[in-house]
Amino acid sequence: MKKTKYIFIVGGVMSGVGKGITTASIGKILQARGYRVSAMKIDPYLNVDAGTMNPTEHGEVFVLSDGMETDQDMGNYERFMDIKLTGASYMTNGMVLKSIIDRERSMGYGGKCVDPVPEIPNEIIRRIQKAVHFTKAEIMLVEIGGTVGEYQGMMFIESARMMRLKNRGDVIFVLVSYLPVPSVIGEMKSKPTQYAVRTLNSYGVQPDIIIARSIYPLDKKRKEKIAVHCNVREQDVISAPDIESVYEVPVNFEKDNLSEILLEKLGLLSKKYDLKDWFNLNKRIKASKKLLSIGIVGKYFGTGDFVLTDAYISVIEAIKHACYALKKKPDVHWINSEEFEKNPTKVAKLKNFSGIIVPGGFGERGVEGKIKAIEFCRKNMIPYLGLCYGMQLMIVEYARNVMGLKDAHTTEIKRNTKHPVIDIMPEQKINLKDKNFGASMRLGLFPAIIQKNTIAFKAYNKVRIFERHRHRWEVNPKYIKSLEASGMIFSGKSPDGKLMEIAELPTKIHPFFIGTQFHPEFQSYPLRPNPLFLEFCKKAVSFGNLKRKR
Repeated sequence: MKKTKYIFIVGGVMSGVGKGITTASIGKILQARGYRVSAMKIDPYLNVDAGTMNPTEHGEVFVLSDGMETDQDMGNYERFMDIKLTGASYMTNGMVLKSIIDRERSMGYGGKCVDPVPEIPNEIIRRIQKAVHFTKAEIMLVEIGGTVGEYQGMMFIESARMMRLKNRGDVIFVLVSYLPVPSVIGEMKSKPTQYAVRTLNSYGVQPDIIIARSIYPLDKKRKEKIAVHCNVREQDVISAPDIESVYEVPVNFEKDNLSEILLEKLGLLSKKYDLKDWFNLNKRIKASKKLLSIGIVGKYFGTGDFVLTDAYISVIEAIKHACYALKKKPDVHWINSEEFEKNPTKVAKLKNFSGIIVPGGFGERGVEGKIKAIEFCRKNMIPYLGLCYGMQLMIVEYARNVMGLKDAHTTEIKRNTKHPVIDIMPEQKINLKDKNFGASMRLGLFPAIIQKNTIAFKAYNKVRIFERHRHRWEVNPKYIKSLEASGMIFSGKSPDGKLMEIAELPTKIHPFFIGTQFHPEFQSYPLRPNPLFLEFCKKAVSFGNLKRKR
C-alpha cells in the first residue's frame, strides 16, 4: 500500500487571510489531478469542540453529518471538494489535552510520568493518522489554525515537524502569509512574511511553498525578494490576490502551476487533469450580471465597529450557489433584527428585497424584531425562508397573529409562556438542568419524510431526504393539530411523525413561506446547490420581476 502524503498549511503574519480557502482550493486542484484528497482542521482553542464558541468571535459553527460541531473551514473543505467529512477530521487543543488527561486518569499510561513532550505530539499524530484511516486519503491536507509564533499552536507544528522527520519526502509545508500595501507608502511589503518564515524556521520547519496573499498580484521583484530571503525557489512563491469570488482561487493557483509544484515536491505524477466543471462555474459567475437582492435578518453581525459575516457563511454560500445556477449575481444585505424592535416602522424596508432569510441563532436578543420581520414577509407576500430558529419563530408569529394565541412563544425565551408552541426536547431538559451545554442538541444528519404536493416536495422531488441539524427546541406536539387546522402545513416530518422538520403555507395563501428545523445550508455545493435554496431563489427572482412590473 502506498504511503499517504501530507501537506500542512500554516499561517503567517495575521489570521483571517484565507488559510481555509487555500486548503480547500489545494484540495480541489489535487482532486483534478486524479488523487483522493481529504482535509482536516486543527484549532488551537481549549474548547473541546466549536459548539460553545460565540459566532461573533469565532464565526459560524459548522455541523458535520456525524454531529460534530466544528470550525467553519470544515464547510469550505466540503463545499470545494464535494466530500463528506467526519469528526475524525477535526481537532482542537481541548480534545487533545482531554484525551491525554482522561487516559492518565484511567491508568492508561501504566503509572508513568506523563510529559507534554512526547505525549501531546503523539496524540496529535495519532489523530491525524486516524483521519487518514477514515478517509482513505492519498493526500491529506492539515490546516493548523492561527499563525506561527502563537504559543497555543506550537505543539501542532512540532507534531508536523516530527512527521516530516520520520517520513522524508511525504510531508511538505505551505505557508499562507499576507503582504500588506500600506496606503501611505504605496508599496507591497514582504518583510512581515520574511519574519513569519524566520519564526517557522525557529521551530525547525522550512516552508516548501509560500502562498502570498495581498490586495494585488505579486510582481516579479516581490517574488524574487521572498525567494532570496525565505529560502524557496521563485516558482514556489504563489500569488494570491484579492478576488471577487472565492471559487476563483483554484483557477488562480493553477496560473502559477501550483498543482504541478505540489505533486513534484511529493514525488507524485499527475493521473489526469480535469477542472472543466470548475472553469465553467467561474465563467457562469462572471457572466452573472443581474442582481438578486436577498436580505438576511439576524443578530450575529456586530463585532466592535465592524461587521462579521462569517457567522452566517454557509447561508451566504448557499445563496451564491443557487444564484450562480440561475445566472444571477447575489446581492446580500445584512439586517440587524434589533432595529425593528427600536423602531417597528423600519420593517417596511424589507419591501426592497426579493427574498428574506431568517437564519439560525440562540437567545433572546433581537427575537421580537425577527418576529416582526416574519410577519411583514407573510402579509406582503415576500418569499421567506426560515432556518432552524427562523422556522421556530415563524411558528410563534403564526400562532400569535393568525391563531390569536397572543402569548405564544418559545420556552427558550419565555419558560412560563401560556402557549409554548416551541418547547425543548424532554431528554435535553436534564442536560440544561445540569448545565451540560456542550453537544447537548439534536446534532448531525437525520431523515425527514416529505409530503407530496408541497413546496418542499417540489424542491427536493423525493419523499425521503437527509439534512443536518443543530438545535434543542422543537415544535411542541401539543400544538401541531391546531396549527395544521389553522392552515399551517408540516410538509416534512421525522419518519415516526413526532418531529416537525419543515413548515410551510399553501401556495394559494403565500407564494413561498417556508421554514426548516434543519440547516439546508450545510449541504449546499457550488456545483450542486441545495434544493430548498434553489427553489427560494427562483421564487425571489419571480417576486423581483413582479415588483418591477408594478
